[in-house]
Amino acid sequence: MPGWVLGFHGTDEDTVQKVLTNPKEHLEPSRNGWDWLGDGVYFWENDPVRAEAFAYERMTFRKVHGKKVAVIGAIIDLGLCLNMFEQDALRELHAAHEDLVADFAVLGEAMPENKGKSEDLVLRYLDQAVFTHLHSMRKRLASVSPYQTVRSGFHEGERLFPNTSFRQKNHIQIAVRDLSCIKGYFLPREPSRAIPAAGA
Repeated sequence: MPGWVLGFHGTDEDTVQKVLTNPKEHLEPSRNGWDWLGDGVYFWENDPVRAEAFAYERMTFRKVHGKKVAVIGAIIDLGLCLNMFEQDALRELHAAHEDLVADFAVLGEAMPENKGKSEDLVLRYLDQAVFTHLHSMRKRLASVSPYQTVRSGFHEGERLFPNTSFRQKNHIQIAVRDLSCIKGYFLPREPSRAIPAAGA
């Protein structure tokens, strides 16, 4: 696993300028109930084009008008990373799911579900609950430190061609939980394709 990576976050031009011009500023962590890796500042690893496209998609969906899409880059030290490309991390996540199932059974409540209009199921309520539970379980153990980042691949979008698992929007995403892991921000080069301002 790489120790340091470049991450890219799609947002609006005002936010980018605010973060770049004030060394005390950070991007705001996301804490939505559907965030698939749990709470954190989300970055697309080595993919400014996807970060830009996602920001435009999000502004269009939320009907944000008059703001210009922009991308900010970050130098990230993964630190103590829950890396979902490793078997130990997958086993830990599975154990957290099993423990959460037991808790919901005791409460007599239904487990959260991942939802969406396509097979991507972009509203990841279940995944968010499991990751949150995993971090909570670690917090109760004095013998382990909290994870600073979470890193995972995600298959998203239409299939590139029949009978393949490759998708149009496949990516690696990082959720930074500990802001000290963000060692610096930078402005990437001009994007390879122009995306209009939201609402244009």
